[in-house]
Amino acid sequence: MWRPLTALALFGLLTLSSPAQETKTEQGKAPAEQEVSPEVVNRKNPVARSATSIAEGKKLFGIDCVMCHGPEGDGKGELAVTMKLSPPDFRDDTAMKKFTDGELFDIVTNGIRKMPPEGKRATPEQTWNLVNYVRSFAQKGPSPAAK
Repeated sequence: MWRPLTALALFGLLTLSSPAQETKTEQGKAPAEQEVSPEVVNRKNPVARSATSIAEGKKLFGIDCVMCHGPEGDGKGELAVTMKLSPPDFRDDTAMKKFTDGELFDIVTNGIRKMPPEGKRATPEQTWNLVNYVRSFAQKGPSPAAK
């Protein structure tokens, strides 16, 4: 079941889908090119990775993320394929190690490139649970069919 704000975020994503409409900051750089503050990079996840946390993160992922990131976290969700987007493959441990938990929290909260922000639709605890869930994909690795 979609939340009304999810539909609104989806609309925002669709309206930002054109490469010519890439959002620029005051310095003229796209958001993904901005330097990340040490505070964001070093922010620690206060929610322990547990079965409960991962299950809670999975719920939010199923509502707001699966359409682009796919049910397996491979970045091949229906919307991403339709819009020819290339979300990261969360199953790739090497790629996931490039991001701290603080950076992932920031990306989910504020969005990045064409990904809309979760913003205040999720509590900080829900977002940290989502970070734990996203991290769990790399622990599983790609499914045998994907190799």
